[in-house]
Amino acid sequence: MQQSRRLEEFKKSVTNKFNIYNSLFLSLPYKNVENVGMLIPLLLDQCEKGLKEGKDPQEILEVFFANFANIMDERERLDFMFRIIQYVERQVVLYDSVEDSAFSKLQQYSNSLTIKDYFGLVNRTKNWDKVSKKLSTFSARIVLTAHPTQFYTPAVLDIIAELQSLIDEDRIYDIDVTLQQLGLTSLVNAKKPTPLDEAKNIIYILRNTYYDAVGELYQYVKSNIRDDDFENYNIIKLGFWPGGDRDGNPFVTADITKEVADELRLTLMKCYYNELKELRKKLTFKGVQEHLNELSGKLYKAMFDPNAPISYEQIIEHLGTIRERLIADYHELYLDLLDEFTDKVHIFKTHFATLDIRQDHSKHLLVVETILKQKGAIKESISELKEKELIKWLLKENLTLDPKDFDDDIVKDTITNIMQLGEIQAKNGEDGCNRYIISNSEDIFAVLFVFGLFRWCGWDEKDITFDIVPLFETMKGMEAAEEVMQTLFDIPVYRKHLERRNETHTIMLGFSDGTKDGGYLKANWSILKTKETLSKVCKKNGIKAIFFDGRGGPPARGGGKTHRFYAAQTKDVANHEIQLTIQGQTITSTYGTKEQFIHNSEQLLTAGLSNNLFGKELVISGPQRKLIEELSDLSFEKYDALKQHDKFIPYLEHRSTLKYYTKANIGSRPGKRGNKEKLTLSDLRAISFVGSWSQLKQNVPGYFGLGTAIAKLKEEGRLNEVKKLYKDVPFFRALMHNSMMSLAKTNFGLTSYMKEDPEFGEFWNILHDEFELSQKMLLQISGLKILMEDEEVSRESVKIREKIVLPLLVIQQNALYHITQNSEYKELYEKIVTRSLYGNINASRNSA
Repeated sequence: MQQSRRLEEFKKSVTNKFNIYNSLFLSLPYKNVENVGMLIPLLLDQCEKGLKEGKDPQEILEVFFANFANIMDERERLDFMFRIIQYVERQVVLYDSVEDSAFSKLQQYSNSLTIKDYFGLVNRTKNWDKVSKKLSTFSARIVLTAHPTQFYTPAVLDIIAELQSLIDEDRIYDIDVTLQQLGLTSLVNAKKPTPLDEAKNIIYILRNTYYDAVGELYQYVKSNIRDDDFENYNIIKLGFWPGGDRDGNPFVTADITKEVADELRLTLMKCYYNELKELRKKLTFKGVQEHLNELSGKLYKAMFDPNAPISYEQIIEHLGTIRERLIADYHELYLDLLDEFTDKVHIFKTHFATLDIRQDHSKHLLVVETILKQKGAIKESISELKEKELIKWLLKENLTLDPKDFDDDIVKDTITNIMQLGEIQAKNGEDGCNRYIISNSEDIFAVLFVFGLFRWCGWDEKDITFDIVPLFETMKGMEAAEEVMQTLFDIPVYRKHLERRNETHTIMLGFSDGTKDGGYLKANWSILKTKETLSKVCKKNGIKAIFFDGRGGPPARGGGKTHRFYAAQTKDVANHEIQLTIQGQTITSTYGTKEQFIHNSEQLLTAGLSNNLFGKELVISGPQRKLIEELSDLSFEKYDALKQHDKFIPYLEHRSTLKYYTKANIGSRPGKRGNKEKLTLSDLRAISFVGSWSQLKQNVPGYFGLGTAIAKLKEEGRLNEVKKLYKDVPFFRALMHNSMMSLAKTNFGLTSYMKEDPEFGEFWNILHDEFELSQKMLLQISGLKILMEDEEVSRESVKIREKIVLPLLVIQQNALYHITQNSEYKELYEKIVTRSLYGNINASRNSA
């Protein structure tokens, strides 16, 4: 009943409204674009019919241009296709605005657990003491990353926000004007953004959405928790990677890190200053105004001058004095407003969001090796030292370093950066930057190199106010994780460091490279098992384990339904805090408005808390584990064979948009690690890898191997075992649901012309067969008749979005074909491929 009412509301508030505003938009009169808007529905119709009939993109477009658009000249056709792309991009923006506008209405018919529902459950169980205790320590950390799929400029984000509020009020005339503005505003960057540009784009969202959203959520919990002493200012924490994440991004330097830290602090001071300005209009009392003006003056200076910071303690001291005067002399008038502001200061302090530093282990190896060579400890290679000798150098030897003594840019910059981190903490507070994450961690030296570098860069080991966070992302890394952590716990110097860090260790587990490396089921199952193992190891050693999940947008990068993922964790996984990355366009699509941010943050909290307080604890029994293991191995075998296929990399290079990701002005980071000429899978960034499959509408990393694995058990007469697994194990069911989402966003009809390709036909058929088999098997084990049958609104949304971008995808495939034919307009076709990336990324909302 709830589902059907929700679907009814969706059709009324989203589908119908979009159709009305879209017809308005398609009839806008633009210079040199006559009739383009009118022809888009005809092109869509031709694309849908043509693909159903098995026509290739060239045939579809030929019929359209000859019979409907009457354009015979190839150059003119190219111009027209560029204009279609521009229209489609803006249709996506319009649809996003309509859907975001309907968010609150749709939530009335949702089954998801809000904090309000959660408190209602507590009322029934009278479990307030337990809840209060858990909520006073539990927290969710949302870490915003700058992956190259978040590219709307603040100007476009402003238009989206404006459209959303106008749609809320059905103001047709103003919507018309704003759509005209959208039509004339560039949606893409004129040049590649720098890491500082990326950081500023995300900081814009912090200032305009998250500052108020986090404050409101905190006030709601505080006023409903039935605990007068509730002060968990960490209940929602914000993390920040732009400007600190140097993994594979040579453009992130020590200078950039410092600038971004300043930008975060200065922007927060602007938020404080503006809120204080509103308070000053109300607190017009003698003896209060003076303190308000003094604080206001300091904030004003601090928001413009990076070298005149005001400390968190100073702000709180001023607010405390004002509070005392209000209570003593002014009947506590407006005390609630002052307290709400003070709570925000307690939450954000002077950092706004914690800037994480991240680098790949191989870079630290290079830095340590270069330093040891310069100090005469080795001649050429670090392998000249025995393990014990190397540990002694890292943990005992005191070196003095000067960045100027080294020629290599990475070495210089790493030393400079570690030396300046103390200065960042002095200005932004320790919360401003206190974690150093190491990608591709596979042994103890991933952590010890960083600890040693801090010592050598002038940090006294007693004063290393940083958590060193290994990121186990490959299959090899996850297999080694238990031994790595136990060995680290056994090292007295490192154990002392952990005592100073509150006997807590954060461990990051990465989905992106895990899925690329091991395939969908294997990677996810390995991550769960690794979490269980590491929880046990940490508990045994008296350490509190906190897991940080590298979750991306699509299921193939660990994304999908986040609440479902956390609610399905077993009781053997440490559950002190939820930490996850929010990547790419997911920042704006899932956490983009205040309502969305609050709702999805609540989902994180209730998922984590429910595991402790309600329902039966989730356990996966021995036989169930054996069955998942079997399916995992079978699916990996199939995926691994695909990876080893001699056409795997060539197919991505020559038949997908892979190389065009780096040509698009989307992000500052290169599409692959290192600068080897020959492309290898290990060097390939997961974003461009997963994104390329998404642009092809093949979504291979989100399901490949599942069909084969389930079919094998069916052959053995064991399909009922898998059906029971799906029914009884939430973890397995959550994975299958996410895979169904990947399959629902797949359209092999778009590339069916490739099955006759002399070079790649056989490979395309392998992909297509596994898609068909996976779809068939997932429907059989779930008992559903169609994919996402039990998620009607999500299914409807996917359908509309896929429809909007279909003409764009056909144009993209046509361009890729012409590039292989060495057309005289090859350069323009390449530009079409690059430009068409944007609309599809946004329409999919979690495509890369």
